[in-house]
Amino acid sequence: MRVLVIGSGAREHALVVALRRDPGVSAVCAAPGNPGIAQQADVRPVDPCSAEAVVALATDYDADLVVIGPEVPLVLGIADAVRAAGIACFGPSASAARIEGSKAFAKDVMAAAGVRTAHSEIVDHPGELDAALDRFGPTWVVKDDGLAAGKGVVVTPDRSAARDHAAELLEQGHPVLLESFLDGPEVSLFCLVDGETVVPLLPAQDHKRVGDGDIGPNTGGMGAYTPLPWLPDDAVAEIVETVVKPVAAEMVRRDVPFSGLLYAGLAMGQAGPAVVEFNCRFGDPETQAVLALLDSPLGELLNATATGTLDRAEAPRWKHGAAITVVLAAENYPARPRTGDVITGVGPESAEPNTEVLHAGTSLREDGALISSGGRVLNVVATGADLTEARSHAYARIAGIKLAGSHFRTDIALGAVESRIAIPSSWSVRRSS
Repeated sequence: MRVLVIGSGAREHALVVALRRDPGVSAVCAAPGNPGIAQQADVRPVDPCSAEAVVALATDYDADLVVIGPEVPLVLGIADAVRAAGIACFGPSASAARIEGSKAFAKDVMAAAGVRTAHSEIVDHPGELDAALDRFGPTWVVKDDGLAAGKGVVVTPDRSAARDHAAELLEQGHPVLLESFLDGPEVSLFCLVDGETVVPLLPAQDHKRVGDGDIGPNTGGMGAYTPLPWLPDDAVAEIVETVVKPVAAEMVRRDVPFSGLLYAGLAMGQAGPAVVEFNCRFGDPETQAVLALLDSPLGELLNATATGTLDRAEAPRWKHGAAITVVLAAENYPARPRTGDVITGVGPESAEPNTEVLHAGTSLREDGALISSGGRVLNVVATGADLTEARSHAYARIAGIKLAGSHFRTDIALGAVESRIAIPSSWSVRRSS
């Protein structure tokens, strides 16, 4: 099977690495890719948001399967164009991708499916803002109703900060979604979905805030880990049955069946799982950790999803142990990041056992030097017998990478290691009764 991966970040780099491990995959190409991906696959300078360009490349490459990584091409309908050309594609239609592209659409689907989520209101006029804010709090959750790459959310006990963010979004012409605050630790659960067939992957936890101890603004994600030692063994099955399957069935009922990766972001609160958000693709940086533990052929799973045969596919197998992802970010990220700085210490001579460096925002200078070109620059992914060992490998590896002004969180998975994360006791009582 020849596979074309669309995208240029660390998530796509992780997909390429996992696809290359699949003995059933004979060739991998990425578009537009990045310098790290170029060391492991063909890369082509194609605009991932151009349906014409993606279809032309898939045809020219004689791709058997196209895998679309980022959300923007999916919302724009690139998967529809690939399928219309007669090529199997892993990724939902534009209509189904609205589960991420429009939070209002997602709320409507969840309400019809009977899925627990936060109470919400849409505000699309500045004159309605203050009255709406008064109906929420004392912790305000303010979201951009459209795509915001994980950075359009403010969660704050400060009403004025909530108002400022909402007013800024409205000034930019973006409707604002106000939500009630959901308690409990968060879980990212990725599910392969083919109509009403749902196959869960390992649950993971993302670290959204920029600083240690979950301080500072939200980012696209500063790190992640899997598995979650604090999550009850049967929680994934409960989430699949009470959240993902009902949503998948409701989308089939609406004649917009989902095909691809449905990502449920959940708060595991006192009343049980509640949806924070749905995404229509693999999450970043959780994917990097999850795929590091996958022991099944990834291409086989993605192709089964894309071709409507997921119900006949073998269930995913997983390696023992744990995996973590630590993001190295550029100076000033998540605001306007500094770019163009030389990166050293990423070559094989700097390798640490059980680690991989994935490229997220890098490019090559004319003289061949590797330089930063984005906010999240590199991911260090490490595995170990447990989270403690995986953390040790990851932080030993990232210590050898040099990028002026860069920063990373030092506490990825630390709360889990130190047993500081727990499901509310009232949920355990509810589940055992």
